[in-house]
Amino acid sequence: MGELVALVVAEGLRPGDRLPPEMELAQRLGVSRHKLREVLTAWTRVGIVSRNKGAGTVLAAPITGRTLHLPLAVTVEAESLLRTLAVRRPLEIEAVRLAARDSTPAARDRIAARMLDLMAQHESGADWRAADRAFHAAIHDATGNPLFGQLITQLQRAFDTVYETPFGMPHLGSDTIPMHRALAEAVVAGQGEEAAALMARILDDTEAAARAVMEGPE
Repeated sequence: MGELVALVVAEGLRPGDRLPPEMELAQRLGVSRHKLREVLTAWTRVGIVSRNKGAGTVLAAPITGRTLHLPLAVTVEAESLLRTLAVRRPLEIEAVRLAARDSTPAARDRIAARMLDLMAQHESGADWRAADRAFHAAIHDATGNPLFGQLITQLQRAFDTVYETPFGMPHLGSDTIPMHRALAEAVVAGQGEEAAALMARILDDTEAAARAVMEGPE
């Protein structure tokens, strides 16, 4: 809802400021309260606003004039993905480090097999997202600690409940897929620090792609 973005900018609201009450907002924007609540719910899920009965709706993340140049969906999706990546980063990096140290021969075979499947899907031009999830799941399982897989899956699902294809780009991050071969090889070889560095690069590149879309053309 670009009109809501425009209102926030026009009012000069900053993180910590309270938005007008829902009824007033709906009237000013010329939309139903149901539609407004859908947008506010999406914003709450990705941390742009916080809502509770006592404090109302409070802006939690900055919205600037630049936001007006992008569709609202793009802005919210970018904020969601960046927040998800920020929380996933330490989990994913530590997971590959532990998998390199603690994985069994059978677990390493599964990682290598999932990597080959991911490469084949990507190189054929097919939808590689399921293969990518399976590859990372094999690494999480190889840590021997089920919490890695559970927490990371929950984070991803939180994002997917709002957006299935970020920015209308289902293959965002495709450029990072070739690095997954080296990542798998480092884990299988027991090179924990090399694997951690590669995982950090993959996350850096994915974050950069999200920021490029969010920032738009200068």
